[in-house]
Amino acid sequence: MKENSALERLYNGILKENPTFVLMLGMCPTLAVTTSAINGLGMGLTTAAVLALSNLLISLLRRVIPDKVRIPAFIVIIASFVTMAQLLLEAYLPELNEALGVYIPLIVVNCIILGRAEAYAYSHGPVSSLFDGIGMGLGFSLALTCIGAVRELLGTGTCFGLRVMPDGYVPIGIFVLAPGAFFVLAALTALRNLFYNRRDAKGSGGTSEQKRGCAGDCLHCDVEVIDLNGEGKE
Repeated sequence: MKENSALERLYNGILKENPTFVLMLGMCPTLAVTTSAINGLGMGLTTAAVLALSNLLISLLRRVIPDKVRIPAFIVIIASFVTMAQLLLEAYLPELNEALGVYIPLIVVNCIILGRAEAYAYSHGPVSSLFDGIGMGLGFSLALTCIGAVRELLGTGTCFGLRVMPDGYVPIGIFVLAPGAFFVLAALTALRNLFYNRRDAKGSGGTSEQKRGCAGDCLHCDVEVIDLNGEGKE
């Protein structure tokens, strides 16, 4: 894919550099609001909308915003979109707004949004910045929804409020508590890494160590290496 193309920015945000499973950004809302799938989806889509719109506006204004005050300018722009999003949620989705609570205003200082504004939108064109925000936002939404669905399924036996587990299922209450968020995040991150590591190894015909003939037994390795002082070692 062509670098900075719309498709490449979407793929980058959703899979290659997923903000939750790869970059480990936005952990506070990720762990706090994902007690159910609907909460995770709502938080993710709200963040995605703010991220995409703020990326677009910051990119359009990047030649106007002075470099020395760019961070305060970013915060003002992001806060404006967060305020609009919160008012819309209060008007049309009051139950979701109440469930997300204080984490909606905290989107203003979410490191995903500030990070993309600083790292990408401030130095790229509006179209690629918009799709970068959409990609990162969708990746964040996907991650929160998956975490919320697993926690809700194991913790209550439902998914999106619908009964999934049989009547005899005993809910595992820890999954709707704080420790459950860490367990599920770690498990899903491990599964994602396992999939990509196997795919990369299959695509390259083996790891770089295997290509060099490394057997993984460093203790009995007889290959000569060079240390930092330039001296040979066995």
